[in-house]
Amino acid sequence: MLINSLITKAFRPNTNPEFWQQTSWAILRAVVGIVMIHNGIDKLANIDSFAEAYVAYIGLPFPIFFSYIAAFTELIGAPLLIIGLLVRPAALGLFFTMCVAMYHHILVAGLSIPYLELSAIYAACFLFFTINGAGLFSTDALITNWLDKSALSTQAKRVMLLEKSFSASESNVVTK
Repeated sequence: MLINSLITKAFRPNTNPEFWQQTSWAILRAVVGIVMIHNGIDKLANIDSFAEAYVAYIGLPFPIFFSYIAAFTELIGAPLLIIGLLVRPAALGLFFTMCVAMYHHILVAGLSIPYLELSAIYAACFLFFTINGAGLFSTDALITNWLDKSALSTQAKRVMLLEKSFSASESNVVTK
């Protein structure tokens, strides 16, 4: 029972039954995840070059090992983010990867915003999902409902509220 409770808490996203907010979370998860996948593929395409130019440059030991860790964090974490499964741990791994990328950018170019901006935006998005979870439209939310039967009625009420808010917003659009 204790393990089930801990697992449920790990999967349970912060949910606000507002349709457009939850939809925007799902879209952000999908977009950030899709565009992150290519970073992992690029690293694996020439792991030796990446290890030398990025990982060894910042002084980390075992550059090849850490290059593979970064590549597979991106290749595994990004699809998990897209489907909304294990979002908090996936986003945390991706957040740390982007923090290392920002550190590299600062070593190379100082606090140059054009050089830092993409990794900083990624890091902010991943930190958001680390803190908030995947949202209502996610596999994590489905698993939470399945594991925690007491949350099922609460979750059902949230979905009904979400449907009502969506219907209300549609009727407001039609009447305006």
